[in-house]
Amino acid sequence: MSRDVVRLDQATLFEMLTVASLFLVALVGTLIAYQAYRGYRRNDSTSMLYLAIGLLLLTLCPFLVNVTVNTLFGPDWIVIVFLENVSRLLGLVAITYSLYGRH
Repeated sequence: MSRDVVRLDQATLFEMLTVASLFLVALVGTLIAYQAYRGYRRNDSTSMLYLAIGLLLLTLCPFLVNVTVNTLFGPDWIVIVFLENVSRLLGLVAITYSLYGRH
């Protein structure tokens, strides 16, 4: 299966907005995770550490999976969707553990 490469100067507005929104979700999620990590360091609160890990898995990792796996391997879209969803699921599990787990 051959895939066409979309050049930046040939991308539609919708494609550009999609990439920009994915990047912004990754950026804002990383900033919030960093603040949670600072809270962990300041208060030695493991729940904040799990919150930071969960946020990274929920926001940054799907973006990185999408970009790196597409760039390096170029698999079918279903593989990308599966890996992104596994990352999101693990992120939600980590956040849930930060709220309800034993610390």
